[in-house]
Amino acid sequence: QVQLVESGGGLVQPGGSLRLSCAASGSFGSFNAMGWYRQVPGKQRELVARISRGGITDYADSVKGRFTISRDNAKNTVYLQMNSLKPEDTALYYCNINIPTAWARSYDYWGQGTQVTVSS
Repeated sequence: QVQLVESGGGLVQPGGSLRLSCAASGSFGSFNAMGWYRQVPGKQRELVARISRGGITDYADSVKGRFTISRDNAKNTVYLQMNSLKPEDTALYYCNINIPTAWARSYDYWGQGTQVTVSS
């Protein structure tokens, strides 16, 4: 089993910054990608940013130029640096890891979520 431990969420003023961290642990030897997704009540969960083990990144258009994802492969940890935060960024943020399995397939594990609230 794989467990994801998230940290860094909280309440921040508009224009402020937060850094989310997510550390993966468990019985896996490698991963395809790690990333962050967020969900607002009444909306589907959406990709915020993800990064492959090799460092290829993918960002939602709404966060490009403001958020930066990075990873430490040795620690199986992914970070999300969030700058210039807007009220629209308020959401429950979920850490994700995609791990290869048998039969040339993969499986997604999810963290419990960390709340980010951007408000004055």
